[in-house]
Amino acid sequence: MNKTIRRSAVFTLLLVLALLVRATWVQFYEGTALAEDKNNRRNAIETYAAPLGNIIVGGDAVTGSARTKGGDLAYKRTYKDGELYAAVTGYASQSYAPTQLEGIYQDLLNGTDPRLKTVLDTLTRERSDPGDVITTIDPSVQKAGYEALGDKKGAAVAIDPATGKILAVVSTPSYDPSSLTDANTAGTAWKKLTADPDKPLTNRALRQPLPPGSTFKLVVAAAALEDGLYPSVDVRTDSPDPYTLPGTSTDLSNENPNAPCENASIRTALQYSCNNVFARMAVKLGQDKVRAMAEKFGFDDTEQDVPVRAYTSVYPSDMDESSTALTGIGQYDVTATPLQMAMVSAAIANDGRLVAPHMVAQITDGGGDVLKDYDSDAGTEQVVSASTAKQLRSAMETVVEDGTGTNARIDGATVGGKTGTAQHGEKNSKTPYAWFTSYAKAGGKEVAVAVVVEQSNAARSEVSGNGLAAPVAKAVMSAALKD
Repeated sequence: MNKTIRRSAVFTLLLVLALLVRATWVQFYEGTALAEDKNNRRNAIETYAAPLGNIIVGGDAVTGSARTKGGDLAYKRTYKDGELYAAVTGYASQSYAPTQLEGIYQDLLNGTDPRLKTVLDTLTRERSDPGDVITTIDPSVQKAGYEALGDKKGAAVAIDPATGKILAVVSTPSYDPSSLTDANTAGTAWKKLTADPDKPLTNRALRQPLPPGSTFKLVVAAAALEDGLYPSVDVRTDSPDPYTLPGTSTDLSNENPNAPCENASIRTALQYSCNNVFARMAVKLGQDKVRAMAEKFGFDDTEQDVPVRAYTSVYPSDMDESSTALTGIGQYDVTATPLQMAMVSAAIANDGRLVAPHMVAQITDGGGDVLKDYDSDAGTEQVVSASTAKQLRSAMETVVEDGTGTNARIDGATVGGKTGTAQHGEKNSKTPYAWFTSYAKAGGKEVAVAVVVEQSNAARSEVSGNGLAAPVAKAVMSAALKD
């Protein structure tokens, strides 16, 4: 063999070796990344090759699958009462990444979750039958909140205090997830939804923290009682009216200038929502003690999964005393989601014990066997003592019976609550947020509810927690307490 042929043979062999190395690298090292690439059409084809598993509410599926006409995507997702449950289900789209429960349990619902595989599936390499997601949502409670909010921009969350089960997650305005499922029409719907200034795709119940206003006074009161600053809700406080913010010449006013807020007890201060009392109380406690109590209730938790990850509710740090005073009335940089404020009421209603909130009870395989039971795994934390919780309940019931929360009264039920009207915009230039957090008990049933109304058709002078949010909470609580 002459030198030219030998060199050609060696060069050809090196090319073959390089090709083999590259093929091995692509198959074993880059294969996973390519397979998981969102632009890989084969993933969508595989996902929608067969009907998906379902999300169950009250024993019935609120999702489904329908045959498509033509194309390589055989099925598309469908929704029953889509706008009612959008804040729970999210959407599964042929064009966009899934959200909410559809996204979290994507593998379970499309049959690729390893827990679904049987021996036969392993041998045949066939995709397993999809599983189902069984929620804790109560359809009547969800519907009550949705209808009560109506055309208002806002949200509501309802929790069973004893179990942590989330009975309702409502966000308005809502959207129909069905509009996003079909690849042929999803783009147009997506542009319309994302351009809407009311942001219907935003889950306001879980993922939009706002200043909680006077509802946060419950956290400050809990800190004061636990710390021993005041031994009971009926002891008079050291609270001048008006209260001048420390280091400033600014007097903090009360909504009702005729309310008996000077040196008022915690009960009276909650009843009339006295700003001077809780601003002064926050300063006397100090920001560290208030923050510690807030964190016990769930503030500053960056991993609050229900299982959808809620946005973090925040109690700020590194403040001067005047800012600390403002946090005492739920302003400055304090923010909270409706979920978080429902957790505050749930813990108070449950003798100070906060059961981890969750909106999925179980996930099952294609045969209905339980893969995971979230109800039995819900952890519990003692946030405040039973004594403190009892005193706060008594004061919250005064708020509803003869205070700022009378619109939440329910015949035949024990109801406790706290109103809030939070400033919005620079120098409160925009319409304030109306809040109400509460609990109700009757006939062996109980529920904790938080409502926020961001915007309504009411005149600015009529915006209040009692006027806008309390009636929504009443409707939700009434539905939860029905036989």
